[in-house]
Amino acid sequence: MTTEDAKAGLHYYEAGTGEAVVMLHGGGPGASAWSNFGANLPVFAKRFRTVLVDQPGFGGSDKPEITSQYFTFAAGALRNLLDELGIERAHLVGNSLGGGTAVRLALDHPTRAGRLVLMAPGGLGLNVFAPDPTEGIKKLYQFGAPPGPGKEKLASFLRTLVYDQSLVTDELVDERYAAASEPDALRAMASMGASFARDPEAGMLWREAHRLRQRVLLVWGREDRVNPLDGALVALKVIPRAQLHVFGRCGHWAQLERFAEFNRLTMDFIGSE
Repeated sequence: MTTEDAKAGLHYYEAGTGEAVVMLHGGGPGASAWSNFGANLPVFAKRFRTVLVDQPGFGGSDKPEITSQYFTFAAGALRNLLDELGIERAHLVGNSLGGGTAVRLALDHPTRAGRLVLMAPGGLGLNVFAPDPTEGIKKLYQFGAPPGPGKEKLASFLRTLVYDQSLVTDELVDERYAAASEPDALRAMASMGASFARDPEAGMLWREAHRLRQRVLLVWGREDRVNPLDGALVALKVIPRAQLHVFGRCGHWAQLERFAEFNRLTMDFIGSE
């Protein structure tokens, strides 16, 4: 059975029993925990207490002014949620922006984080060969640029997230645009962007990654156009207990494009001795 609730200003979905696994979605207009991981929840819930969290400013969660660098702000909100749920320690699965939140929590509160599965994580990847900003990030910036948001802008961004273009359906674009175009969502996106610009060094998690002591599984799509594969090289080198898995014919959404393989790989990594 899946339940949804809100605590510590964060909306979440929960199912299953056992060791806790928290899934943190990526960013972008209209993103949410359910849009990223809803299909994965019943699979993981067979083995783990699985919690999908809408990060601050997204989905059903509060949309406050971001008063510190986003990863720090979101990690603090997540720690408070874990407290309210009675979870002392959780394994973390983070996609893109969610990967950055997971890393910040693990760095600042190491006893609260178990194993980390980081899917092309924000802040941790450092582009060695790819241009910066990447194609996907440029499309993200364009969404809110004058004359303002539009469905075609959103569709153009979403197409950079996947190798299989058939995943970007009209229904997906309509659903994400409806969420992204709400005034509160637009203000939240602007506040989040300002937090990265205000304190850019705090978002450079690759500089601190050597302090991670958790086991870390880096997951990348070979065709990722948002955080390209070469961004994994520095993280793989500096994180003491890291390993890297690369999916071919896959973009930024490994949990959807390589659904069965991703589920098996991640659950085996989290559940192994």
